[in-house]
Amino acid sequence: MFSPVDLEKKLDAARRGRDSEKDLLALLDSFAISSSHSEVTQNRFNLDKLEASRIYHQNDIRKICIDYRLRFLDLKYFKPELPEEATAAIAELEAKHDTTLDALKIVAPSRLFKLEDKDDPLLFAPLGNGYYYLIHRWGKDLHPLRKALVWPFRNIVNLTLVVLAFSLLATFGVPEGLFSKKGGSAEFWIIFFFIFKSLAAVVIFYGFALGKNFNPAIWNSKYFNA
Repeated sequence: MFSPVDLEKKLDAARRGRDSEKDLLALLDSFAISSSHSEVTQNRFNLDKLEASRIYHQNDIRKICIDYRLRFLDLKYFKPELPEEATAAIAELEAKHDTTLDALKIVAPSRLFKLEDKDDPLLFAPLGNGYYYLIHRWGKDLHPLRKALVWPFRNIVNLTLVVLAFSLLATFGVPEGLFSKKGGSAEFWIIFFFIFKSLAAVVIFYGFALGKNFNPAIWNSKYFNA
């Protein structure tokens, strides 16, 4: 019923809302002048051999990381070994541009930066000026419901709305007259307020106990408790 989420397609959609391929091609000339000053990297690309369709701005990457609660971190923090096709893609790009790539970064779920697993990582090389070149993607596509499941963790407003919704549903599940023979709207809202406070307390305790944070704060954080 739901199709898996292809992160590369989501990146393309984010970029279309901001830059066209023609705009990106126009920016390549500026990279030749300023990229050496904007990133601490030894990457030197032959601009004529870059594919504009594989160039993404940091804001595009940030958007999908926040939407799907992903991390964008240096390759050194990625625990699983790179698959052979990713290693081959790096070697091919290095040979094509006669360079040695460094400062590579990966987009992946948090658990992939501490456990061996597979779930649609994206491997990037920095171009400069906040732009990155997609070298390779592998693994499975993301679960189609992931964006909805992590929606409450985008900000405090979303989380509060979810807690309110669950509190309201739980209140409707309480039999009328359970705590008072009269029942009525007063009893309903008292029960609702009690349930809301209880759920909010659990959420706050969980957040502080496990050191959790909202998606915009963790998308490029190297710390586990974030």
